[in-house]
Amino acid sequence: MYHDKRFQLDPLFPLVALNHEQIKNSTTAGYLLADKKRFHKIAAHILSIKDSTSTTLVEKLKQGSFKPESDEEKDCFKLLSDLDHVSYEVQGSVTFKRYMRNEIWSLVSSLGAPSWFITFAPADIKHPLALYFADIDLTFAPEIRDPNERMRLIANNPVAGARFFKVMVDMSITHVLGVGLDHPGLYGDTAGYHGTVEQ
Repeated sequence: MYHDKRFQLDPLFPLVALNHEQIKNSTTAGYLLADKKRFHKIAAHILSIKDSTSTTLVEKLKQGSFKPESDEEKDCFKLLSDLDHVSYEVQGSVTFKRYMRNEIWSLVSSLGAPSWFITFAPADIKHPLALYFADIDLTFAPEIRDPNERMRLIANNPVAGARFFKVMVDMSITHVLGVGLDHPGLYGDTAGYHGTVEQ
């Protein structure tokens, strides 16, 4: 963790890193999805489109939005509406949220309606572990700090806040829900769980 502290403290690094990650995921995991019932019709439609028409459309769209005029341009637009661009590995994308909703509905269908809805927000500026992640000291030594110092430490290092949040979520899943343990959790035996963060 400490060899890259300068990147954690850089205010623009999280934004740049997230953008690179999303670009990489969208280019490597993106593909086109067609309805199975209409697959053969859509495949024939793709083969019937002329390269010159698609090139013309690209040039026109570079200049801004426009309304298709010729029948060939209308066919291209109809093809675009028939295809769904899927990039489910890009966090925050429409497809990613759709897959997440499908997971939730599958759990509800398999296990029944949820018994508990739990929301929690760990107080990183008050927890010694979060302050240890944000500080430069290598040795963990809990100490009482000034409130302003605590706020500055966490505000200047969002990576530390994120790491602390993950530790707390993992600990809650293990010790509160009892997932992966040989005894029930705080609310009894856990049949299933699903967690999301605000986006």
